[in-house]
Amino acid sequence: METPVFEEIDPENDCDCPGCVHWRRVLPRPAGGHPAAARTVILAATAATAATAFGALHAAPAVAAPQAPVRPGAPRADEPDTPQGDKAPLHGPGAKPAPMGTPTTTRADIIRRAKQWVAARVPYSMSEYWGDGYRQDCSGFVSMAWSLPRNEWTGSLAQYGVRIAKDDLQPGDILLFHNPSNPENGSHVVIFGGWTDYTHTYYLAYEETRPYARKQATPYAYWSNSDRYVAYRYKGLAAGTPGTEPDGGATPDGTNPDPAKPQSPDATPYPGAAYFGPGANNKYVTQLGRMLVARGAGSFYTSGPGPRWSDADRRATQAFQQAQGWRGGDADGLPGAQTWTLLVTGGGKDIAAKGETGAAGPPAPSSHGVPGYPGRAMFRPGATNKYVTQLGRQLVKKGFGKYYTTGPGPRWGEPDRRGVEAFQRAQGWRGGAADGYPGPETWRRLFS
Repeated sequence: METPVFEEIDPENDCDCPGCVHWRRVLPRPAGGHPAAARTVILAATAATAATAFGALHAAPAVAAPQAPVRPGAPRADEPDTPQGDKAPLHGPGAKPAPMGTPTTTRADIIRRAKQWVAARVPYSMSEYWGDGYRQDCSGFVSMAWSLPRNEWTGSLAQYGVRIAKDDLQPGDILLFHNPSNPENGSHVVIFGGWTDYTHTYYLAYEETRPYARKQATPYAYWSNSDRYVAYRYKGLAAGTPGTEPDGGATPDGTNPDPAKPQSPDATPYPGAAYFGPGANNKYVTQLGRMLVARGAGSFYTSGPGPRWSDADRRATQAFQQAQGWRGGDADGLPGAQTWTLLVTGGGKDIAAKGETGAAGPPAPSSHGVPGYPGRAMFRPGATNKYVTQLGRQLVKKGFGKYYTTGPGPRWGEPDRRGVEAFQRAQGWRGGAADGYPGPETWRRLFS
């Protein structure tokens, strides 16, 4: 009789390989002791040997390894496995401690730093430190995004924040769960990136978890231990940042501290990504367009912004995102929570005006959202529309119609361009500001 072969599988507690990760999830963990105390014994005898030893072929019933319960709709991979390090200086315990304090930052900078780790796919580790000096675990990730002077842990991060309610959450705030009785059992912290829709049941979470930093739509407050997470707002937000008292906006308890500084009427919470994109037709698209026009995107619209999503909305949104320095997927032309927050609060940078700033003479003022101005696309070679006729007739009325051999018509031509150029030069504009193509300021002056 051949001796059956046995193998013991002992998953390492700190190994990130797929095998150890799998067995840590499926093997039972006894109360107390190292996870390795739970071992699986695998019988590897061949069927022929078994038949010889026992005299008959019998199918042995399979014994299933104990499995953790699976929550409906939540893949097991979304659960964090996030043991963490303790408080430590930047670059690790042997480095020189930095002076303590609460550095000033903004919401936009918090999210920008979080995105950098996500883009770099920083691998999870409770003992390794990234090039910027921050530990590669969940609390080190938040320490980095908040730009703290050292690596904190879930038991100390709260001292840098002010507790807030769920309804007050804004991008850059955190959701923190610290388990004081057993810090490595469930303790975790994530950065709130904005609600995914108006129901406020899911939000975009930025977090450091196995195998690497990620951003993902996450149920509020988290996949597990949801009722034990607490929302905090960083104390060091710069004055004027939405959600701080010096800006005149709402305080963490939702009140308006200064009636003389009412909140913006456009300060509508982000409704969710489902309200924007091809096929969308709702009031939020109209509101988005109007806010974009106010920030310099008027030239993208041939008519006033409306409720039906169009390519003009996409291009205008993309121009605003690019004005913030965003590129790639962060400037896809679809407004996320951060884009919306900047628009409703007046934060970030405006879209730079193009085509009407001269190198010599007085610069043409930027004037977007001019009544009646249909957009630059209506005045290009090959264009045929009623606005070309309207423009030509106004040029004639203003005394700039000498280039027409026949009455102005709907097809854009060289007489139209030369007439516009003459009008622009009469304003004192030169160079690119007098290119013969009407921008919003040319239109405003021509029809004023």
